[in-house]
Amino acid sequence: MAAREYLEGLFGLKGKAALVTGGSSGIGRELALGLAGAGASVVVSGRNTERLEETRKAIAGAGGQAVAVAAEMGDLESCRQAVDEAAGAFGGLDILVNCAGTNRRGPIVDVTPEAYDEVMAVNLKAPYFTSQAAVPHMRARGGGAIVHIASLTSSIGLAYVSIYGASKAGLAQLAKTQAIEWAPLSIRVNCLCPGFIVTPLTEKAIWGDTHKREWMLSRIPMGRGGRPEEMVGMAIYLCSPAASYMTGQAVYVDGGVLAGSSW
Repeated sequence: MAAREYLEGLFGLKGKAALVTGGSSGIGRELALGLAGAGASVVVSGRNTERLEETRKAIAGAGGQAVAVAAEMGDLESCRQAVDEAAGAFGGLDILVNCAGTNRRGPIVDVTPEAYDEVMAVNLKAPYFTSQAAVPHMRARGGGAIVHIASLTSSIGLAYVSIYGASKAGLAQLAKTQAIEWAPLSIRVNCLCPGFIVTPLTEKAIWGDTHKREWMLSRIPMGRGGRPEEMVGMAIYLCSPAASYMTGQAVYVDGGVLAGSSW
């Protein structure tokens, strides 16, 4: 067998249908482009229809197949509808990437119930029920792969992002239980946990803050922030036959942050 055929057999996603939530920008957009590049037909969902269409066009322009589906991940019915529309677009569903997320920063003493509910609805409740809705479609295909996009805060505490951190830690734990329950259905569930990534949402609010930027760079052994496209390789792996015996795991792509630090 030629090397190319061997690698395509391990990491190729040809014939697979995928749904990527939060696919309009940042990490979600890059993951959608990456899965399509590996051969999957991709449905991208999110709130911003204009940016979703840009992602769809980018995939199509590269020779891939894509459909854009507007969805509000804070609304349970919209989550379920997005899954059903994705399955209908390409005749089934093999891959679900839960990337949609939101954040509300502030001290715990100032957090309101409304802010708490808003973040939890998008970051934890939505992945919980989109996964639930995806199971019948994946079962009909003989199995599938679910990847939750979690965070460094799934493992470490960070001041002023208490709701976000709790939701992402919950996501890592959810993956374990889903993996156990759905292993008999040949559905694998894992978490991809990005480190400090430079995205349109973090570039000004986080990386543009001198104190925060210096602190992050001091904690990252590789000495720089990550790029959204640097999450693609691990995402493809987790969705591919190469990861056929991997489930219930949280994998950190963080430039070495969790490895520790120098003196």
